[in-house]
This record gives sequence, structure tokens and C-alpha cells, in this order.
Amino acid sequence: MATTEPRVPMLGVAEARAIGKAMGIPSTMAGLNVFRVFARHPALAAVIAAQLSMLLFKNNRLDLRLRELIIMRIGWRTGAAYEWTQHWPIALHAGLSEAETLAVRDPENAGCLGAAERAVLAATDDVLDNGAVSAASWRACAEHLDSHEERLELVAAICNWNSFSILLKSLKIPLEEGVEAWPPDGKPSPSAD
Repeated sequence: MATTEPRVPMLGVAEARAIGKAMGIPSTMAGLNVFRVFARHPALAAVIAAQLSMLLFKNNRLDLRLRELIIMRIGWRTGAAYEWTQHWPIALHAGLSEAETLAVRDPENAGCLGAAERAVLAATDDVLDNGAVSAASWRACAEHLDSHEERLELVAAICNWNSFSILLKSLKIPLEEGVEAWPPDGKPSPSAD
């Protein structure tokens, strides 16, 4: 993947981490290229980091595997190389196999996905295609997501990472130096720029 310059110049890692520390953003997050750009607007960076932290790390109700399938599907469908690449190792750490994670490329023909996985991927596609989860997808998800909290996080996750895909692509956030795009095989989404 060709290195691109972001539309808003990145701050140095040390400066971004110092701003992140002042705003309560974890150092590991503040040093990423995306936050090296967002650090130019510290209040915005703090809000985005807080939402990401909640959905990723704090009091999660939605199964982590399902969340990562949602994120990977959005990354694939929207051609967001940064999103796909950053979440590939997170998906594997959450317990997804490579085959399950790659299944988001073509979930209708993936025998390794169960009913819950298919339901959340269908809900994700509904939002990407029509701006809302359809009644049929909502019923299918409700069969596997017992609590209101899980269902709220489902919609929040789809919306958050769809928005993040738009931010990443619109701002042309490059991958960190030395990081190979589109793991494991380097095959980019047909939607990739």
C-alpha cells in the first residue's frame, strides 16, 4: 500500500502522547497515527477516545467476537485499510479464527459462521446499505443478544466503526510505519481506494 499523507498533518508521537495524557487518552492509543492527527483537536480526540475505550475495553455487554466481526465487515465493505489492519490482531485476540475473520469478506458463503455471527453481519450490512437495521435483522439478532445492553452496543458498534471508517478514509490516515496492509494475505477490499 502506498504511503499517503493525511489531510491534517500528524503530530509527532511524543507530542501526541503528551496531549493524550493531558486529555486522559491511553498512551498506546495516543501514539497511533489516527490520534496523532486527532491530537490537533484535543477535545475531539478525548471524546473519540472515550467512546472507543468504552466500546473496546469497559463494561462490554456485546460479545467481543461479534463486535470484531462487525468492525472487520465494515472495514472490508468500506475499503478502510486502517480499520481492517488495526483490528485484524484484535479479532484474533478476541477468539476469532483467521477463517472466521476472513469470512466477513463473503459471509453468505462462509460455513464457519454460526447464526449469531450471520445475524450481526446482516445487521451491519443493513446499516451500510440502508442506514438502519431492518426488522428481520433485528429479530435475528434478538435471538442471540438477550439483553437491551447488548442490543444497544450492537447498534452503537455498527455506527461507531462505520463513522470511524468515514473519518479514516476522509482524513487519509496512513498505517503506522512498517505495518503491512490487509492481513493476512494483503488482499485489499474491492472498495479500497
